[in-house]
Amino acid sequence: MGTKLYVGNLSFETMENDLQDLFSQVGRVISCSLVTDKYTGKSRGFAFVEMSSQDEANRAIAELGDRNVDGRPLTVNEARPREQRPAHSFGGGGGFGGRRR
Repeated sequence: MGTKLYVGNLSFETMENDLQDLFSQVGRVISCSLVTDKYTGKSRGFAFVEMSSQDEANRAIAELGDRNVDGRPLTVNEARPREQRPAHSFGGGGGFGGRRR
């Protein structure tokens, strides 16, 4: 199982294949996923790159953190698990029910 990295402070012009090529310089890349806005399809300025081992991930953090890519210094950290968000309650509150007079 690989180690997933968070890559932030990306230029909006940086593409997935750019990240794939960059991270391949320090180890074997299992996957690369640029996060995009679901409505516009444009980059949100961060991505997730999965390296094949913890050693390669550590090397990527050390060698690629703060490296300038498309004029911006990268932020490279080990990705944290996604936090659970509370479920939305759509009942009650807001005062939208009842009759208008």
